[in-house]
Amino acid sequence: MEETLNILIIDDDEVDRMAVSRALKAANVRMKLSEASDYSEAVEILEHNDFDCIFVDYLLPGKDGLVVVQEIRASGSKVPLIVLTGQGDEQTAVELMKAGASDYITKSRITPDLLSATLRNVIRIYEAELQIELFNQQLRESNELLKKKNKELEEKRQQIHIQNLKLLEASETKSKFLATMSHELRTPLNAIMAFSQMLQRKNKDNFSKQQVDMIERIHGNGKNLLALINDILDLSKIEAGGLKLHPEEFDLSQLINTTIDELRSLKSQKKLDIKVKINLENTKTINDRNRVRQVLVNLISNAIKFTDEGMVLIEATEISESDLAIIVKDTGIGISKDDTKHIFEPFRQINQTISRKYAGTGLGLAITQSLVKMMNGSVSVESKVAQGSTFRVELPRYIKAEEE
Repeated sequence: MEETLNILIIDDDEVDRMAVSRALKAANVRMKLSEASDYSEAVEILEHNDFDCIFVDYLLPGKDGLVVVQEIRASGSKVPLIVLTGQGDEQTAVELMKAGASDYITKSRITPDLLSATLRNVIRIYEAELQIELFNQQLRESNELLKKKNKELEEKRQQIHIQNLKLLEASETKSKFLATMSHELRTPLNAIMAFSQMLQRKNKDNFSKQQVDMIERIHGNGKNLLALINDILDLSKIEAGGLKLHPEEFDLSQLINTTIDELRSLKSQKKLDIKVKINLENTKTINDRNRVRQVLVNLISNAIKFTDEGMVLIEATEISESDLAIIVKDTGIGISKDDTKHIFEPFRQINQTISRKYAGTGLGLAITQSLVKMMNGSVSVESKVAQGSTFRVELPRYIKAEEE
């Protein structure tokens, strides 16, 4: 053993104490040795010193070894205790070990090798027990810390849950308010548009050119405002779960061509070519015709709006017998990689400045994505700045009516 061991021998027989001391020295044990002739003297020594091992004689004056071992262990000390017994005391030694002794040696058999081996063994066991106790203590502390963290996490989860409920309630309230507001705004707006149309038709010859132009502006701006209100109303209905699909059979090719014809006026004063490719063996589909048209209008009008020259291509193709794809490709301004992550968010536009060139609420793509999801489809985009964008919508050929 390399380290110096602090050893205490408790024995009333000086000869026996010397025998143990000589055997330890003969075994080359580096040690600092203390001796006590009875338990009272040992108690006083133990109060002021810590020991690596204690040798205890079983037959001490006033107290036997069993009581000594019990009292040492009752004090909380876990120091190794080796009991020294007389001939024929093996059964007693076993009882001592049950009380907390580490090992026992018969005095008549004490040799340097046996004493050294026993000492090494009990100290090794003692150090292992200390390591186990340290590990258990660390484990208990870790468990307590984990319990504390779990409690904190549970409290935070509860707080987040409450906040989510509040946000959900606020979102529902907002959606209901927008739906009500949009409905209330459409009534007077429809009246304004109707009156402006009446003035255009019946009294056109009675107005000057400037007045006719002003009436046309009233009607045009009213139409634009109505479209914005309809977008807000649709988004509100989708968020509130109030928008239902009404499937019917229609010709997808015919719907695409009709929609493009209605939107061709948007490309006036632009060097823009609009192309259509219908690669469908079967052009029939069962879906909500009005909502599919709304998806087409949003994508095609965006492609025309953000493309000053070049081409807008609308293509319909079959993915399989049960799935279709509608592709809208343009050679316009394109979208950066960072912005493509946000374009389907409500009210999100690439350019948020007041002086932006391209007007709009930023609801078209959000509504498009929501409608496509309701149809059990998907919408994706690939784009490069200054090279153009390609929007791809995949839809099932047939959808089922939703239960009211």
